[in-house]
Amino acid sequence: MKSIKTLALVLLPQLTFSKGLDEKINDAFMPFAVWWENFILGTITLFGAQIPIVLILLLGGALFFTLYFKGINFRHFGTALKVVRGKYDALEKSEDDTDDGEVNHFQALATAVSGTVGLGNISMVAVAISIGGPGATFWMILAGLLGMSTKFVECTLGVAYRDVDAEGKVFGGPMYYLSRGLQERGLPKLGKLLAGIFAMLCVGASFGGGNAFQTNQAAAQLMQQLGFEHHASGSLIGLVFALLVGIVIIGGIRRIAKVTEKVVPFMAVLYVAAALFILFSNAALIDDAFALIFSEAFSPRATITGGAAGVIIQGFRRAAFSNEAGAGSAAIAHSAVKTRYAASEGLVGLLEPFIDTVLICTMTALVLVIFNIEGAFTYGDVINGQALMADGSRLGGINLTSMAFESAIPGASYALVVAVVLFAFSTILSWSYYGLQAWKYLFGRSKWSDLIYKFIFLCFTVLGAAITLDAVIKFSDAMILALVFPNMIGLLLLFPRVRQELVTYLSLIRKK
Repeated sequence: MKSIKTLALVLLPQLTFSKGLDEKINDAFMPFAVWWENFILGTITLFGAQIPIVLILLLGGALFFTLYFKGINFRHFGTALKVVRGKYDALEKSEDDTDDGEVNHFQALATAVSGTVGLGNISMVAVAISIGGPGATFWMILAGLLGMSTKFVECTLGVAYRDVDAEGKVFGGPMYYLSRGLQERGLPKLGKLLAGIFAMLCVGASFGGGNAFQTNQAAAQLMQQLGFEHHASGSLIGLVFALLVGIVIIGGIRRIAKVTEKVVPFMAVLYVAAALFILFSNAALIDDAFALIFSEAFSPRATITGGAAGVIIQGFRRAAFSNEAGAGSAAIAHSAVKTRYAASEGLVGLLEPFIDTVLICTMTALVLVIFNIEGAFTYGDVINGQALMADGSRLGGINLTSMAFESAIPGASYALVVAVVLFAFSTILSWSYYGLQAWKYLFGRSKWSDLIYKFIFLCFTVLGAAITLDAVIKFSDAMILALVFPNMIGLLLLFPRVRQELVTYLSLIRKK
């Protein structure tokens, strides 16, 4: 750690500007971020509260799929685990073993999980609780459980309508099931329109929530823990990230999958182990934390803006950003799996929201609530994404979670730095693939198209580290949530195909 800090202190003073480079970048970016957030998060009045239309669409769709597929998120949870472990691999191979696809079930899950299990699980949970109080955790968990059904539908369609070129490379995701699936249903024009809109928004989301937000929070942790205090420190950290990311994404999905299948288990074990240690060390307070979560889910304290509706909105909004169920992004990674049965990968996909939101987000929330039982920060008093601390200072996002870990385990904040960097790195890798697939759908599959996208993507890696948390949250939240509109419309029109695929696959398993 000391050597890194020493190197930074030598390099950073060489970069001098009349106004800090990070501040200049932020000033230029902030107006667009504010406009985009207001545009996407349009509201309607429901039960006396202003509720974003996109959250109604997410919740309504997830509830419908859960009921239509008779609780598949619970009934076939065990089946999904068996598919990931490879129990049914022999059933899914053709006789000549030439199935389409580039990765196995576990690699597809690891790549998709690395795209969802990111800093949203650490930073955005802190934002949700500081704004909406402990009750937001209850609604995050509910959104995660319902989102499992939505993710099943997305990932099944992703495989069912994917495209494979002459070289065996797979191209899939909402762009393809929207255009091809709706054409099958006699709606070719609507399919092309929704596919084009989704592809454009997916490219933007890859720049925002899948990239800029990740480097922003990783840079915040590195600057706080290692003492990087300079007006260009964020930009420099962003450049280092861009270099490392660039080395990996040049190799495409196979190299990304090889990296994520190693990084994801390691980072998950590191973070979960630290969180569980804190929870077991404070076992006497866990029941108090859950009591607060359940009581304030319906009767929040007076400081929470919007009352119960405000708490619900925060819970579902952060869950949507974290697990992306309904956004359709993960279906792009799952489309690359080696299988002949689309529903097999749909079952694998439903595990994502459970791992991401029900497990990891809940652990983070419990650590934060226990940390705050004695009033470390004030619920609801948030300015520019930062909560009011007991000493009068402001702290937000990843740094608030870091303080919670440090208070329970002295020195844990340094272990969290490692986890944060790995979370950010793996998420950026996965989203680079999502965005590239959408970009190729729009602009073709040439090498020049590939290089142009990757160059712009790496520029946003630097940008994210330079701008403020408030600006990056506004842009990233809106970009991820914007994907819901074209995707959910398609899912609600194409779910009968998913039922057919599920019946076919389950009948195969029963015969075995």
